[in-house]
Amino acid sequence: MKNKKPTSTANKALRLSGAGLQMGLTIYACNYLGSWLDANYNQTFWETTLTLVGIFASMYLIIKQVLKITNDD
Repeated sequence: MKNKKPTSTANKALRLSGAGLQMGLTIYACNYLGSWLDANYNQTFWETTLTLVGIFASMYLIIKQVLKITNDD
């Protein structure tokens, strides 16, 4: 019964490693969408704009998940 603490720590580590993967995929998807929009509509600002939006959105999601993990204690 006293093995609950290490399992909880491992669970937090797995959740945070998944969050890093989510962050990378969010930024990549926004960058890909932006480059597609630039190519199809002959614009030059979509890739940069959407990549920055992806970075800010993924940082928001990471902070939200970390706060949720720390408040679960």
